[in-house]
Amino acid sequence: MKLVLLLVVLFVALGLVEHVRHRRSLGRIPIRIHVNGTRGKSSVTRLIAAGLRAGSVRTVAKTTGSAARFVHADGTEEPVRRSGPPNIKEQIAIMRQAAGEGARALVIECMAVRPDLQQVSEDKVVHSTIGVVTNVRPDHLEVMGPTLGNVALALAGTVPRGGQFFTAEHEFTGLFRETAARRGSAFHLSDPGAVSDEDLQGFSYIEHPENIGLALDVCEAVGVSREVALSGMRSVTPDAGALRRIPLRQGGKEIDLVTAFAANDPASTLVIWDRLGLGEREPDAVVLLVNLRGDRMRRSKDLAEIFHRRIRAGAYVLIGDQTKLFRRLVIGRGVPAGAVVDMGGAPAEEIYRVLLEVAPSGSTVLGVGNIGGAGAAFLDYVVARRGDA
Repeated sequence: MKLVLLLVVLFVALGLVEHVRHRRSLGRIPIRIHVNGTRGKSSVTRLIAAGLRAGSVRTVAKTTGSAARFVHADGTEEPVRRSGPPNIKEQIAIMRQAAGEGARALVIECMAVRPDLQQVSEDKVVHSTIGVVTNVRPDHLEVMGPTLGNVALALAGTVPRGGQFFTAEHEFTGLFRETAARRGSAFHLSDPGAVSDEDLQGFSYIEHPENIGLALDVCEAVGVSREVALSGMRSVTPDAGALRRIPLRQGGKEIDLVTAFAANDPASTLVIWDRLGLGEREPDAVVLLVNLRGDRMRRSKDLAEIFHRRIRAGAYVLIGDQTKLFRRLVIGRGVPAGAVVDMGGAPAEEIYRVLLEVAPSGSTVLGVGNIGGAGAAFLDYVVARRGDA
């Protein structure tokens, strides 16, 4: 009995020590920016951090998205190393590291999916001075759903108390405005129309105006001018899942590969499809490279619903897991069987060779579905083959 009591006392003491250390870390970082949303969290996190650094605000950042990264105050970065599955407790260590680097600002991407853990992340860990929600899209409905309104409610869990809140989400403005008012935070709605075509120039990848506008608004709230922040954003290192255009040239054939793997829900995929104007081209001028994950088959089934009805291509190259099932799904929705190329389990170099065979010169290959597994391996192969950094 005494041993049990001793262990309980020891456990409580350790918890108190950890709490005190965390509060000390919070006190050393006056600007804490918590970025949440369905899509674009990693990109917006990087954009805000780059903009603040350009304004001489000593800033570190942590992304979770396609590949978890810690971005140091000098802009260099390293992978976030984990000994087990992702856990929101790692945010505590990240804040301690940020304080140790003398950061005045920390921009941290919310890594929780469950609604209760999103609120715990904000109220118990980050205690943000500025909260950000990029958008509300139909994803992780099995956890945050079943409706889009439920997703919005879950994301509202990271609205700060007594701070400022920014969003580019217009459909659920009322919900976020009311939540911010209830928590004593100022509400700001970002306008993507304020980002001009000229503002979009100079980026090394394809960035969404909504993301840039949102990040610029946050930087201005911290005290960095729009012009200075934008100059820093143009030199940002994009996230691994960023939307990029990669030219492929071989044997006189010229093809553009556009990587949209990270937009792994139908709504986000359609946004990119429309922005690139691919629906205005002949279907034969577009090839879809669809990467599938066995543990994300609900997403795959949702994506299949928009093929042929909303998105049409000359060829559909399937890679990754459960490709036979997905092939049946899209054929059942009207995609011609002869247009579907099943390359499930194929190595990256074989996928590359087949793409060059099926894609006509001058066409666009659009990578969709998911970046994990075969998608990341294929991109690594393409980058290594091109000799890019």
